[in-house]
Formats: sequence, C-alpha cells, structure tokens
Amino acid sequence: MPETLIKPPVLKVTRYDLAVAAVIATFLGILAACFSVASLWLTNRLPPKAKAVPVEMFELPGGFEDGFVDESLRVDSPEPEVKNASPAETTAEQLEIAESLETVTELSDAAAEPLKQQFETGASNVGKVGSSTGTGRRGLGMGPGKGGIPREQRWFIRFADRTELDLYARQLDFFKIELGALLPDGRLAYLRNISSAKPQVNYAKSGKDETRMYMTWQAGERRLADVQLFAKAGVNVPPDAPIFHFYPPEVEAQLAQLERDYRGRKPDQIKRTYFIVESVGASGYRFTVVRQLEAGP
Repeated sequence: MPETLIKPPVLKVTRYDLAVAAVIATFLGILAACFSVASLWLTNRLPPKAKAVPVEMFELPGGFEDGFVDESLRVDSPEPEVKNASPAETTAEQLEIAESLETVTELSDAAAEPLKQQFETGASNVGKVGSSTGTGRRGLGMGPGKGGIPREQRWFIRFADRTELDLYARQLDFFKIELGALLPDGRLAYLRNISSAKPQVNYAKSGKDETRMYMTWQAGERRLADVQLFAKAGVNVPPDAPIFHFYPPEVEAQLAQLERDYRGRKPDQIKRTYFIVESVGASGYRFTVVRQLEAGP
C-alpha cells in the first residue's frame, strides 16, 4: 500500500487579512487625528467669562436735609446709644411726613390728595440724651437711617413713550413689574401679564403686607398710559387715583448694581440716578444709567 504524503501546513497572509489590517489602520489613524484636533481645540479655546456673583446690597437711607455727605452723627456721651442722639433733650416745631403704602390705602377716601400726607405735630422731640457712634456731623438724607436718600426717591426711570403703549406693556412684563391702583372703595388692584390681550387682575383689601419697592409717576402725561392699561383689563381707574409700579427684588438689586457701577459712588453720595429702558435683541430689554447727580451738603 503506497504511503500518503502529508504536506506540512503553510502560514501566509491572505488578501482578507490585508484588507482587515488596512481598515483597522485607517480607523486608528482617523481616531488619532480626531483626538489631536480635539486636544488642539481644548488647549486654544478662550477661558469662560467670569460670572458676576449676585450681591444683595443693603442700605440704611436716612439723615437730614442739612446734613453732609459721607458723615454720620457722633455724640460722645456716657449714655447708651440711641437714635437722634444729643447731649441734652431738645424740642422743635416740625412737620412730620409719613409716606407708606398702608397710609395711602387707609386714606382711600382722600385718594385725590398727594401721597405724602402731612400732619402738624407741634412741639416734638428732635434730640434724645444718649450717644452715637459716627464720623462727626449729621448725614445728608431723609429719614431715620444712617444717611442717604431712599431708592424710591432718588431713582427716575423712563420707559417707552405713551404713544407706544404695546411696547411699554412688553417692557413692564419683561421686568415682571406689576401695576397697582388704589380704587375709590379702598381696594388695591394689581395688574400683571400686561402685554396680553386680557391682563390678569388681582385685588387686595390693603397694602399692609406689601414689601416690594414701589414707584409712582412724576408726570401726569405718562400716568395716562397706566390708566389705559387698566382700562384694557376692565378696571376703571379714576383720574385722581394713585397708581404704583411694584418692582420685584431681583430688578431692584439690578438697578442698585447699575447705579453703583455708573460712577462708583456709594448710595449715600447720590442724589438722583436716571435710568432708561433699552432694547436688547429681538425681544429683550435692559436698564441703562444715563445721568447721575451727586449729593452735596
């Protein structure tokens, strides 16, 4: 029987192996190129802009109309520290001015009168025996605080003209500002979603729980725009009814920061700050400081 010749196995690279190796090499090359491009982009990109941390600025407005900027009352005395400190008790004839939303709502029967109601108090105590830690002279301002004019008295904001009522309404909604009107029956009407076809109306019996900063118009011409917006919501506001703008805390903080950044002055050094509303993009708005008056003695 003839012997069968068994050939030894031969290892060689086939065309299939060559094709697979080429595909793998191409894939690894593309992957390495992508990694290199990504690394180059990451190492050359600009650092992100530092975001400003929102800071809530607290103020203690107050002082005297004949006071001085950057000053606070100092009275050296062994007595405890009190407000309106004086070496000896003094009295004087003065007019006490009370201004608050609660006062306005309580005096709804006299809504036609100015918001600042004056009451004759006769002889009143303007100095109490005690001490006060300060820099020296009395501070410039109004009220019982350390010094400075309150925000609602030193800020003036200009919105869109009355002829552009829709634009004005959109600006109010953008900043989430609510309108308020004191009605003859003593209720306080709030208006929100002002730019919609039918603004939302809420009523409150009084404003004693209202803590937001509010402002009123200084010119009667612009007040007519608010009356028209209330009329669109079906609320009849008499010509002599007080109208308020209620600002949310975040917008108030934004205005305070803009005021501080404009000239770098402290709040007690500012007498007036004038803002305008500018358009940003297609439907955005922002406040901009256009003028500022420095407080003086």
